[in-house]
Amino acid sequence: MIKKWFKNIGPGTLIAAAFIGPGTVTLCTIAGVNFGFNLLWAMVLSIFATIVLQEMAARLGIISQKGLSEVIREEIKIPFLKQFITLLILAAIVVGNASYEAGNISGGVLGLETVLGKIEFIIGSFSINSMSLLVGVIAFVLLYIGNYKILERALITLVLMMSVSFVITAIITKPNLSEIFKGIFIPSFPDNSLLTIIGLIGTTVVPYNLFLHASLVKERWKKKEDISFAKKDTIISIILGGLVSMAIMVSAAGIQTSTISNASDLAKGLAPLYGEFSKYFLSIGLFAAGITSAITAPLAAAYVAKGCLGWSVGLKSRQFRAVWIIVLLLGIFFSSLGLKPIEIIKFAQVANGMLLPIIAGILLWIMNKKSVLGVYVNSKRQNVFGLIIVVGTIFLGLKGILKVFNLL
Repeated sequence: MIKKWFKNIGPGTLIAAAFIGPGTVTLCTIAGVNFGFNLLWAMVLSIFATIVLQEMAARLGIISQKGLSEVIREEIKIPFLKQFITLLILAAIVVGNASYEAGNISGGVLGLETVLGKIEFIIGSFSINSMSLLVGVIAFVLLYIGNYKILERALITLVLMMSVSFVITAIITKPNLSEIFKGIFIPSFPDNSLLTIIGLIGTTVVPYNLFLHASLVKERWKKKEDISFAKKDTIISIILGGLVSMAIMVSAAGIQTSTISNASDLAKGLAPLYGEFSKYFLSIGLFAAGITSAITAPLAAAYVAKGCLGWSVGLKSRQFRAVWIIVLLLGIFFSSLGLKPIEIIKFAQVANGMLLPIIAGILLWIMNKKSVLGVYVNSKRQNVFGLIIVVGTIFLGLKGILKVFNLL
């Protein structure tokens, strides 16, 4: 049985790889430094919400054998509404992932630079970071091969490497276990922690993973009987991702200072207290977090474009490759030159803030349609959990939009 499960592991691990990016690592670091173990419960809550939504997306992908964007395009019959939601999805996921890609690549670079130092070369008046090019080339090669199994195995390896790195780092800091359990099971709201709590949930429950998961499961599984494997894969992988995020918070709590703002600073801060090995483990984890997100973000953008535009093409098609290549090249360009496309990022954040509650609501609606899922529609319990999460995503979405306009 265990051997059979390992044989079927895959898409869920890629989703874990996607949400543990540099942004999540940085936010978990800040949460640990500023609030110790007190916000671990917020990560547990966000992992539960992620499992509920991602299980729905996976079930939809297997039963319909279509991506989420394809199902949305088919099921929404009102032309204006269909066009609005399609454009919103394209703007939030394709444009959004293109603008965030520089951050993903830069996260991987931070991990490398902590160990190897900064390596740059000058062309004219531009200083180009060669590490950004290296991370970009690795992502390009894995995506260009166009073989789902190779891509999946590469990402699973990186996720396991990331998991081991961060968990070992947390163990090295010798945390107080009773305080950890208290932080997990007893919710607390320290002063000035509300935005960090919302951030921890928002960085884990992300809309593009719903599209990515529905598309990936149909690459892996074709039979309705495989739903049980998909469910176990989703639950175990996302819990693993949650443990990684919590390990980062625990590691950060081991340093009693507020001058640390990202995982690279954390790696340098741990070294004098816990030895050079802690720095290396954390750097490997940060590199893996960056490169996995640098691969999954362009991949998700390509799947979304395929579904929204009605392409019936595979991973090796010119249209599919064109989308992820553009996203990846923009990321490499902005990361290697150290530029931040602020206005594009702001636009993407607003689009994502609008998209998350809309997609969560539409997903819940679709999961109750027997014409799409037959006997595999949601149970009453799944609907209750889903409804609570939809209400929560409205709050998260509004927070994201207000933050862009500096109203929070």
